[in-house]
Amino acid sequence: MAQTAQTDGEPRKGFLDEVKEAVTVRAAILVIGVLALQLGFITSYIGAFHQPKPHMIPLAITSPDTQIADEALYRLARLPGDPLEPRTVGDEAAARQQILEREVDGALVIDPRGTTDRLLVAGGAGGALSEALAAVVGKAEQSQQRRIEVVDIVPGAKGDARGLSSFYLVVGWCVGGYLCAAILAISAGARPAYGARAVIRLGALLLYSITAGLLGALIAGPVLDALPGSVWALWGLGTLLVFAVGALTLALQGLAGIVGIGLAILLVVVLGNPSAGGAYPYPLLPPFWRTIGPALPPGAGTYAARSIAYFRGNGAGGPMLVLAAWAVAGSAVTLACAVARKRRAEESPRDVGPGRPDRVSPSGV
Repeated sequence: MAQTAQTDGEPRKGFLDEVKEAVTVRAAILVIGVLALQLGFITSYIGAFHQPKPHMIPLAITSPDTQIADEALYRLARLPGDPLEPRTVGDEAAARQQILEREVDGALVIDPRGTTDRLLVAGGAGGALSEALAAVVGKAEQSQQRRIEVVDIVPGAKGDARGLSSFYLVVGWCVGGYLCAAILAISAGARPAYGARAVIRLGALLLYSITAGLLGALIAGPVLDALPGSVWALWGLGTLLVFAVGALTLALQGLAGIVGIGLAILLVVVLGNPSAGGAYPYPLLPPFWRTIGPALPPGAGTYAARSIAYFRGNGAGGPMLVLAAWAVAGSAVTLACAVARKRRAEESPRDVGPGRPDRVSPSGV
């Protein structure tokens, strides 16, 4: 008589029982969460990039004849769809200064004695933005039987195609930040049990951030010659950005356990990258994306990186404060979660076994 693998007296398992053992409820929930992130990724990138449209691009207008400049201001401010946000300035020098200080993205210098005007742009702020500005202003000038000559006063570096190197550098820094934090946390429980251990993890994250910031700045600058500007300043930006994203990830893990990694990816990748102003700077993005972009780490990092690389740091102050706020808030929440968990463990010592202060359940609780 043939023998079977079924043990005598043991009930035979059905297919559904095998499925339940192979894929737990927790695993199924996490997989559904991954699917949601994947669909969010697709939706966010296509939603942000599929139909770029200029909106309220800051533009300086100047002319030796102030009446002509005022007429141009009136005309350009009333273009359908509000693609421009024009303002008059005293002269060409003032217009150039505003571009270099990142107060405007371009300047129209009108020649009252001829039919050709000059449009000053800054390619280092993003090639797509310069092209969009030239298209809008060129069409408006053509309707007045005039033409424009585009002059790039802040051209992108030879190795920085379309001004995207800053964005890719920031993306790399962000990836390192949340991956480092995830590894530090899940290596011994997603929720640190003690404040001291949280401090150690934040210290390890800081050391990683310093290293990652320096190496990223060296690769983008001297090694690949993609970005000009101060390597020291880029190093500082990279350190702050990596630490901010890492601290954010640690904080979310402290609040939600392993699910916090997914929440960090949601904020930094799904929402942050499309709204960062990389491929399409803020004035070309849909309203939702250009609104949230400056407040998220990738957007703040991209704007600051371009400011350092091409504008001598002008305009980088605000984004750096945004990153500092994320870093401080993430660190504070991480420490608060650790202290709160320690207090709960002391109140319920049976929940944490002796000699195993950082042992947590698979869900991180």
